[in-house]
Amino acid sequence: MKTLTNEEYLEMRAGADVTAADEYGDKVLLLKDGTYLKLFRVKRLFTSARLFPYWRRFEKNAQALHRLGVPTLNVIESIRLPGLDRTAVHYEPLPGSTLRELPDFDAGFVARIGAFIKGLHDKGVYLRSLHLGNVVLTPEGELGLIDIADMKVYRGSLRKGLRLRNLYHLWRYEQDRRAIAPHHKEFVSSFDPGYREEASRMFQPE
Repeated sequence: MKTLTNEEYLEMRAGADVTAADEYGDKVLLLKDGTYLKLFRVKRLFTSARLFPYWRRFEKNAQALHRLGVPTLNVIESIRLPGLDRTAVHYEPLPGSTLRELPDFDAGFVARIGAFIKGLHDKGVYLRSLHLGNVVLTPEGELGLIDIADMKVYRGSLRKGLRLRNLYHLWRYEQDRRAIAPHHKEFVSSFDPGYREEASRMFQPE
C-alpha cells in the first residue's frame, strides 16, 4: 500500500473532476488520465472497517469478480492519505455505458439484465448497491459491475431470501423499476421457479 503526502496527493488530483462527494469531502475523483480515485473514511471509532478496511474490501471484491468471470474495474493500487485521514483505491474504470445512460430497453435486453443478476446470485454475489447505474454494458456487449465497495461474495449460490432481498435494492430506485416494469415477465424469465413469481410481482407496473 502506497502512502502519499498532502503535496503528492494534490499533485495527483490536479485537474480532476469530482464525480461524487458528501459533507465530509470528495468521495470519487476522475483523474486527468481517465482513471479513478475512490476515497474512504472510517465513520466510527469501533467498526468492522477498522479490522477489514474499505480499501481492502474493494480490492478483494474486484479480485473475486475477475475470478468469477464477471467484468469489472481493474485496481491499480491502494493508497494511504494520512494527512486527510483517508485511504483510497486507484483504479481503471470498466469501459462502456451504465444502463441508466442507455435509452429505453426492449424485452430482450431486460431479459439479459435479469439473466445477468441471476448469474451473479448463482455465483454467490450479493451487491448491496444493486441498481442500473452500477451495471455497465461494455463495448464487447457484456454486462459488468462498477460500484463494488458494498458487496459480499458467499461460498455458494444465494438462497431465495437473499436473492429477493437483493432484488428489493434494485426495486427501491423508481427510475430502474420503471425501466424494467414494462417487461417484468421477461426480466424474471431466467429466475428459478421458487422465487420467479414473487420477483415478477415486485416489478409489475404500478
